Amino acid sequence: MDTKAFKRSLQQSENYHRKGFGHQDEVAGVLKSEYQSNLIQQIRDNHYTLQRGDVTIRLAEAFGFCWGVERAVAMAYETRQHFPTERIWVTNEIIHNPSVNERLQQMEVQFIPVVEGKKDFSCVSADDVVILPAFGASVQEMQLLNDKGSKIVDTTCPWVSKVWNTVEKHKKKNYTSIIHGKYKHEETIATSSFANKYLIVLDMKEAEYVANYILNGGNRDEFLAKFSRAFSKGFDPDIDLEHIGIANQTTMLKSETEQIGKLFERTMMKKYGPDKLNDHFQSFNTICDATQERQDAMLNLVKESLDLIVVIGGFNSSNTTQLQQIASERGIPSYHIDSAERILPGNRVEHKLLHGNLEVKENWLPEGKIVVGITSGASTPDKVVEDAIEKIFALKASAALV
Repeated sequence: MDTKAFKRSLQQSENYHRKGFGHQDEVAGVLKSEYQSNLIQQIRDNHYTLQRGDVTIRLAEAFGFCWGVERAVAMAYETRQHFPTERIWVTNEIIHNPSVNERLQQMEVQFIPVVEGKKDFSCVSADDVVILPAFGASVQEMQLLNDKGSKIVDTTCPWVSKVWNTVEKHKKKNYTSIIHGKYKHEETIATSSFANKYLIVLDMKEAEYVANYILNGGNRDEFLAKFSRAFSKGFDPDIDLEHIGIANQTTMLKSETEQIGKLFERTMMKKYGPDKLNDHFQSFNTICDATQERQDAMLNLVKESLDLIVVIGGFNSSNTTQLQQIASERGIPSYHIDSAERILPGNRVEHKLLHGNLEVKENWLPEGKIVVGITSGASTPDKVVEDAIEKIFALKASAALV
């Protein structure tokens, strides 16, 4: 499929919308009341610090809603206002935040149902409106909706679109796209749909396995089994790794994406020689600015003297997980929660372990004076952060009275 030609054709369709509907000012007021926080602004104005009782809060200097997420949510609100009576669907969660997605459902914006692990678009008709979320949607989904004649509202983040353009460049030269990402993640699924040949690597360990195979060969069947759900149809590691380009899921850890790119650059240089590198390797900077800023702010936050860190964001939010990983790697007690409701009475917290399950931690707030680092993923509204901070203050205040 000529994905570039299809995308161009889709964008020229009268059923395709990517710039909103002129209700920005009205929607801005609603978003401010529902998602912004006076307390968080107060903390920002006070050098990202707030002390109350025995608790000192230290906020990361970049956190929460990024521009792409804010844009996607605003467009979803605009869509409901512009189409007050039509049925509206979203192909995935609009962003990875439970409170935002719940609010959209209250506005009768429905999610495409999933039947036996696959999305069922049979419920969508030509009269319906379908929103593509900030992570984007696969080419196949866009084509299906276009064929149905449904109105499409595309909120795909421009940084994600930038990665798609990179993959198109790989495809033009018949290169295999090596994508640093999670093969189940909506964004990576969408990105890989633009590729002709692709291989998805989760981390440096998997990248090193691939690099070693490029240099030294190996057991082909073992390779195919290891990446069984992470490569394109008909992929052959003995042929399709001779020409490679690097792409990434925009919410992955910036430093790891860079390391993986450098690893494959060295690998192809060693395999084919420096003078032939450009014939076998392509790399473009597709690391999202917002992801990078939040990770850099977290790296600065963990240098401070903290008793613990609370990372707030959806449990399926990749960029939030990367923030928690930074704290975990430095041995700082960290708690990933998706809302203030996870902070329980009796000094308990229900939190998600890094790459693990939910657990309840007893006595998670130390006695006496404490310094708590706070950050949040790019899909987390300030209001959710405020609610968590207020819960921490209340918990410590009640403990002091006992």
